[in-house]
Amino acid sequence: MKGLSSAPGDYVHFKSRVPLHKISLGNKEWRYYEFGPKDVPPLVCIPGIAGTADVYYKQIMSLSMKGYRVISVDIPRVWNHQEWIHAFEKFLDTINIHHVHLYGTSLGGFLAQIFAQLRPRRVKSLVLSNTFLDTQKFSAAMPWSPIVSWTPSFLLKRYILTGIRDGPHEPFIADSVDFVLGRLRHCLERICLQG
Repeated sequence: MKGLSSAPGDYVHFKSRVPLHKISLGNKEWRYYEFGPKDVPPLVCIPGIAGTADVYYKQIMSLSMKGYRVISVDIPRVWNHQEWIHAFEKFLDTINIHHVHLYGTSLGGFLAQIFAQLRPRRVKSLVLSNTFLDTQKFSAAMPWSPIVSWTPSFLLKRYILTGIRDGPHEPFIADSVDFVLGRLRHCLERICLQG
């Protein structure tokens, strides 16, 4: 990477400035990035099912330059909303955070809503993007979901890649596609190892 220039907001710049933290709490490993002043309640970013904590790298860098504290988490495997509430609350307590602003996308938005509903005193605000309120439709549409952890990663990768259009893209979209493809391998390895 020598000679590669990076401007604030670039992924390379982000990785050089913001360390990945890891803590184990019981049988859950929390991986997260934290950046910005410690004296303000943080914005905690919760990604979707295939997202990782670093998908919010541009938000982390730009908001922290404006004086905000941002924490972005990888969601450890949880099986129900009670387990999610307990695990997330234990994580916040361990890193000594009492009040949060939550930003969730997709599954992360669903989990943020559940936390805000059941722990309203801890949530100062809630920002949601591309999320949902009910999981029953997903369960009905995916009777095969219990076998995902048994599926070879090359089949999962092929299935996911069929949703990404080939051909020329605008530079911003091409960068986003490259980022997603780069993270895909990591996500698939994580899914298969947890299974």
